[in-house]
Amino acid sequence: MTFIDAMKSTRLTAKNETLSGLTVALALVPEAIAFSLIANVSPLIGLYSAFIIGLITSLLGGRPGMISGATGAIAVVIVSLVARHGVEYLFSAVVLMGLIQMLIGFLRLGKFIRLVPHPVMFGFVNGLAMVIFLSQLEQFKVTGAGSSSSWLSGTPLWTMLGFVLATMVIIYFLPKLTKAVPASLAAIVSVSAVIIFFEIPTRTVGDIASISGGLPQFHIPSVPFNFETLQIIFPYALIMAFVGLIESLLTLTVIDEMTETRGRGNKECLAQGTANVVTGFFGGMGGCAMIGQSIINVSSGGRKRLSGIVAAVALLFFILFGAPLIERIPMAALTGLMFMVAIGTFEWASLRIIRKVPAADVFVMALVALVTVVFHNLAVAVLIGVIISALVFTWENATRIRARKHIDEHGAKHYEIYGPLFFGSIAIFQEKFDILNDPQEVVIDFKESRVVDHSAIEALNKLTERYAKVGKTVRLRYLSADCRKLLDNASSIIEVNYLEDPKYKLAVDVLA
Repeated sequence: MTFIDAMKSTRLTAKNETLSGLTVALALVPEAIAFSLIANVSPLIGLYSAFIIGLITSLLGGRPGMISGATGAIAVVIVSLVARHGVEYLFSAVVLMGLIQMLIGFLRLGKFIRLVPHPVMFGFVNGLAMVIFLSQLEQFKVTGAGSSSSWLSGTPLWTMLGFVLATMVIIYFLPKLTKAVPASLAAIVSVSAVIIFFEIPTRTVGDIASISGGLPQFHIPSVPFNFETLQIIFPYALIMAFVGLIESLLTLTVIDEMTETRGRGNKECLAQGTANVVTGFFGGMGGCAMIGQSIINVSSGGRKRLSGIVAAVALLFFILFGAPLIERIPMAALTGLMFMVAIGTFEWASLRIIRKVPAADVFVMALVALVTVVFHNLAVAVLIGVIISALVFTWENATRIRARKHIDEHGAKHYEIYGPLFFGSIAIFQEKFDILNDPQEVVIDFKESRVVDHSAIEALNKLTERYAKVGKTVRLRYLSADCRKLLDNASSIIEVNYLEDPKYKLAVDVLA
């Protein structure tokens, strides 16, 4: 590539990143306002959170292109804290939340997100897609006192539906014609221009709340610095920290798959924690990664840190200078955009593989999605999915243990064990042995098995004791180095005789 080609490529990338960031900023406005209203705080608190968190995570985060800000998952957690103790306690809880997240990053615990099974990921993403879709239905309701449960009808309904559909059509078909401008931004601008020019009556951003304000101000939370305050805020901070990191790290994984690159989970934990500490001192409500806005960004061409920086700075610009213009943007355009995000977020492949994967995996996918939709609690949904997947895995491995038996030319009986020996399989393992009728010498062959945990050691101990009571000897054969080390360390619990083949090694021992 020549220098001129490189310059053209750089300019094109910068243009795509900037336009993508602007698109995300427009989509962030109604989201931040909505989440603020859920948490019963001022809309500016949500907007300030989106600006500060978005900027810091874009600069320091472990996943370029991922967008962070105020989220519904955090808003749901803090509702009761604000109602009972006020916003000052919220700010202090957000600071503590950030410190917990930073500690998790320093301890390098972000890697444990790899333990989330794929069915849980599918369920999380599908549930979140449905939450995004259902949250937009509020825009089809009549605003005003006493009318929150009334749906639009007649001309207002058809106007809303028409412009929502027009937005979705532009977003879907424009990339097939040109990719010079992000389709999402083009759709918002086009629909807004038509509605403003023809003065078509429809709901706008300004009908939800005013976004005009000044710069966020540094503010130490006005709470007593004592143990009682810590008792109040710690449970909320801990829940927010884990909810925020789970959503952020799962979003990171989704963006990794979309971009075929790999982010850095621990670095993202540190960035999220730093962002929330700063947010708490500037009057923010806390937040984490936003899968919807992240997908908008990546789909619009934003793959670098520049897009997130532009989105955050543009959001602040809207607050300071652009409020009158941004407040005229029709909600129909933003609703259409979020519908397309929901469609793009949903893992349609999960529907095609339902008959090709185990029933337990299908159950986990459906359950995680259902919990996400019903309770809007991603942390609980993912935790339930992981626990059920772990229990299914444990049961399947517990039932796989087998024992092939034969008596050699010396009269010793051999039990060749297949499958791992651990807490879940010890009951079946113990049923394999005929202690009273076995000969004087018994050999347990672990060539196709492994001694995994303390429960397995106890099972072997009880087995050797039962054989010893009837005057018979048990020898263990073909134990791998790690299994022998485990038994040697437990010598105070169990004393065993080894019968080893010096030529025997596991593949992992050879490779090591």
